[in-house]
Amino acid sequence: MKAEIMGIGTELLMGELTDTNSSWIASRLPALGIELRWVSIIGDDLARLTEAFKRGMERSDIIFTTGGLGPTQDDLTREAIAAAFGETPVIQQEVVDDLERYFAARGGPMPQHNIKQANLIPSARFVPNPNGTAPGWWAERDGKIIICLPGPPAENHSMWEDQVEPQLAELIEDEVTITRNIKTFGMSEGAVDEIVSEFFGVENPYLGIYSKADGIHLRVIARAKDSQAAQVMIVPVEEAIHERLGEYIWGYDDDTPAQAAGQSLLENGLTVAVIEMCTGGALTNSITDIPDSLTYFKGGTVAYDGTALSAGGVPAEVMEKHGVVSQETANAMAESVRQRFNADLGVAVTGVPGPGEFEGKPLGLAYITVTDGKKTREMEMRLPPRRVTIKRRVPNQALIELRRLVEETR
Repeated sequence: MKAEIMGIGTELLMGELTDTNSSWIASRLPALGIELRWVSIIGDDLARLTEAFKRGMERSDIIFTTGGLGPTQDDLTREAIAAAFGETPVIQQEVVDDLERYFAARGGPMPQHNIKQANLIPSARFVPNPNGTAPGWWAERDGKIIICLPGPPAENHSMWEDQVEPQLAELIEDEVTITRNIKTFGMSEGAVDEIVSEFFGVENPYLGIYSKADGIHLRVIARAKDSQAAQVMIVPVEEAIHERLGEYIWGYDDDTPAQAAGQSLLENGLTVAVIEMCTGGALTNSITDIPDSLTYFKGGTVAYDGTALSAGGVPAEVMEKHGVVSQETANAMAESVRQRFNADLGVAVTGVPGPGEFEGKPLGLAYITVTDGKKTREMEMRLPPRRVTIKRRVPNQALIELRRLVEETR
């Protein structure tokens, strides 16, 4: 089945928001056997939206939309589908009642503008939204399907996983696509490409290589009549990749560095504390994004100069001799924060965050240390001189090194 995704909202065209929903939905279509052919962003204009739906129904079997389901005048997704279908929306009283109960539970009356969210055309049915006021639509006409989801990712993802995906799985029976994403860190894209080059260029299973902030990803994609047959096709490729790159593999599929490190800490009953200079709290934020982090995260310190590091217990003589940005200082930071928070492991990052040089050292230079008091992992990083890159890649690398040390000592 051919599909397209429409991200709807002028705020997306203006760059005020980033359309993360389209990429998230796109990543879930292959396993359903749905071939994505187009992704577009369309502003809040009724004529353009109506035209887009008419064009989409000519070239696609399924259209997925995100956004434009709110209560304001510029939320026009429903109106555009009604115009494209030539149907008149009618308010559904049971949905009005649900909305009134939703607002009453939050201590206030329903604004009258929210009534438009209860509109429905004859060719559509509602997709309930348990986390917000905007129910989705599932509309069908002449064998074509339009599935509308709200813009907020928390609402969008929940509705997809609980309602949309199971219904799509029942519709699509001719072919399924299974993917396996293998994530590595520590080798360049070219080096990884060379090691597994024999698997590239094969149509089924297909192997793709992607450079990401958390390393080089290898995605194996197999198509077959059922999931079991597709999985059988993936296994030999995955085994070969693991045999050749095993020491560099840190995660799979939807794993993040924070999830992988956290899982290792949980499984081994260990705790961690961190101290960071150059990442502005990004490492602590990544760790605490994981719900179980309360179990293993003891605390963290964010510092931006030697005085703050000294206050955190880092010996001044180490920084005076080697500099704030040095492997020696990172080592002292990791051990001091480990002891200060009485944690099993300490993680430290220090570097040059910009805008220019620091201590005569270039922007993008960073050092990482992970220690358990007996064993230590060290790393020097030389990154592109961009603050956003530093704040993204240094925490990822630190978390990967944390996981590696835990796995080495288990």
